[in-house]
Amino acid sequence: MSTPSNLAKAVTLLNNESLVAIPTETVYGLAGNIYSDTSIQKIFELKKRPFYNPLIVHLKSYTELEKVAAAVPEKARILAETFWPGPLTLVLKKQKNISDLITAGKDTVAVRVPNHPLALALLQELDFPLAAPSANPFGSISPTTAAHVATYFDAGQLFVLDGGACTKGIESTIVGFEEDQPVLYRAGATSIAEIEAIVGPLKIVTKDDVAPAAPGMLSKHYAPSTPTVFSTDIDKTLLDYSDKRIGVLSFCSQREHPSIIHQEVLSNKGDLDEAAARLYAAMHELDSKKLELLLVEQLPNEGIGIAINDKLKRASIL
Repeated sequence: MSTPSNLAKAVTLLNNESLVAIPTETVYGLAGNIYSDTSIQKIFELKKRPFYNPLIVHLKSYTELEKVAAAVPEKARILAETFWPGPLTLVLKKQKNISDLITAGKDTVAVRVPNHPLALALLQELDFPLAAPSANPFGSISPTTAAHVATYFDAGQLFVLDGGACTKGIESTIVGFEEDQPVLYRAGATSIAEIEAIVGPLKIVTKDDVAPAAPGMLSKHYAPSTPTVFSTDIDKTLLDYSDKRIGVLSFCSQREHPSIIHQEVLSNKGDLDEAAARLYAAMHELDSKKLELLLVEQLPNEGIGIAINDKLKRASIL
């Protein structure tokens, strides 16, 4: 876990245009100074992230919002006041000093306030917000522990500020605006139902492989290196792939089949929040087993289960 000296080291590195992997309540982020194009270029290069995919800006508090956003609709203000700090990202018209590198050339910027004590302590020590996509190579499984980050990048490449396991375990929900209409760009750790209870029905626009308005909209994402199949009926799908060495990711119960080499159960008690918190750690564990195929089970498509299913579908080849 982190110490005051580690926090001081992170501050120094970020002030000197280097990158730091930071904990948030969602996933670990690959953080850099939003006002340094050198830092932002390093993020894209280290992640091998395409420049058409925008980044999320992380603020120390709601009071900083208008430093990066030029226009804030009333519904956006209400959402920020309700859910920040927390796993909700808002896509808003950007201030002119926000780099086109961050926004993929668009006139909007994605922004949130993270709900993690160490991330907030770090931001309080800095004179600038942080751009911080997930701290992993582009398209691969997101990291929810410092150890996950270390499997992707060696210590000479990247300093990791260890804040323990991420409590939410999946990315923030992303909402933008068309006139007064809130638009869902990415399902995430704040449920659609919670948001709609505040601002009414959301327009759903969650896929764009050409010019995404926000991160997480590409059809293929969050993927293990092992071929992965999303299944609405694990027992039936097992029969289709019985000649393979299989790993299974299930919601709340284990399966018995001779082809199953390893399996992970997300929540023995059937709790969707627990399932979300364990999702990426379980996927990392399965992916480390050198299997021929991973079968991932559809969860109840309600609450945060909608976001979990979205991640699993994007990780799947079928």
